[in-house]
Amino acid sequence: MLMVVSPAKNLDYKTPVSVNTPTQPALMEKAETLLARCQQLTPAELSSLMGISDKLALLNAQRFASFDLPFTADNARPAVFAFNGDVYTGLDAGSMNDADIEFAQTHLRILSGLYGVLKPLDLMQPYRLEMGTKLDTADNKNLYEYWGNTITEHLNETLSKHDSQVVVNLASTEYFSAVKPKALNAQIVTPVFKDEKNGKVKIISFYAKKARGMMARYIIDKRIKTVEKLSEFDVAGYRFAPEQSSQNELVFIRLEKDRP
Repeated sequence: MLMVVSPAKNLDYKTPVSVNTPTQPALMEKAETLLARCQQLTPAELSSLMGISDKLALLNAQRFASFDLPFTADNARPAVFAFNGDVYTGLDAGSMNDADIEFAQTHLRILSGLYGVLKPLDLMQPYRLEMGTKLDTADNKNLYEYWGNTITEHLNETLSKHDSQVVVNLASTEYFSAVKPKALNAQIVTPVFKDEKNGKVKIISFYAKKARGMMARYIIDKRIKTVEKLSEFDVAGYRFAPEQSSQNELVFIRLEKDRP
C-alpha cells in the first residue's frame, strides 16, 4: 500500500530535526532541468506565472538562484519536516518515532511540482512551484506535460516492491492529476472527508486537508496495509459513512458536535 499526499506552500526550515539517514530525491535529474528553467525567470515573471505577490516572487527568485547542489544535511531538509501546511499538521511528523518514520519512508510519497515525487526523508531545498503552474519548458507548455508518465512510472516501480497494490489518494486534485490512473498498476482508493456546518454536510477545505494528514498518520500508526482497515479510521470525530462510500471512494463524516 502506498499513500500519496500534496506538498504545502508554507515551509519550515527552522524547527530542529534529527535524522540520521536522509535520502535523495529519485527524480533529481528532471528536477534540475526545471530548476534551470526557473532560474531564467525574473521576479516579475514569477509573480505573473504563479499569481503571487511581488514580495513572494522575489523570495522564490532568490530561492531558485541560491540552490546548492548536491543536497546535504547542511544545505537541505527532509521533505516531511520541511512542508508546513494543514496536511502536515494532521500528519504531525515531529511526533513520530524511528519505526514510524521507517514505515512512512516505505509507504508515503509526496507529489511535487519541482521534485516530482519525494519520500519523507528525501532532502529538499526550499521552493515554490505548484503542479498546476503553466511553466513552459523546451517541449512542454506546463508541468503536467513535463512530468508526463514519469511520476506514474516511478509509483509503479515503488508499488512493485509492495505486497498490496493499492494507492491511497490523499492528494489534492491538482497534484493527483499528475498521476495517470489508467497506467497505474494499483487500485486507487480516495478517502473523502466531510464536515457538518449549519446542518449541512460538505467538504470544508481546511478540515479536509488536515484530515488527509490525519489519515496518513493513522495508516502509519496502525501499520495498515489493506483497504478494509481504512474504514476503521475514527480520528478527531470522523466516522465512516458506508452508505455514501464505494469501492474506490471512502467517505468519512464528522458532525459539528464531534468536532474538537
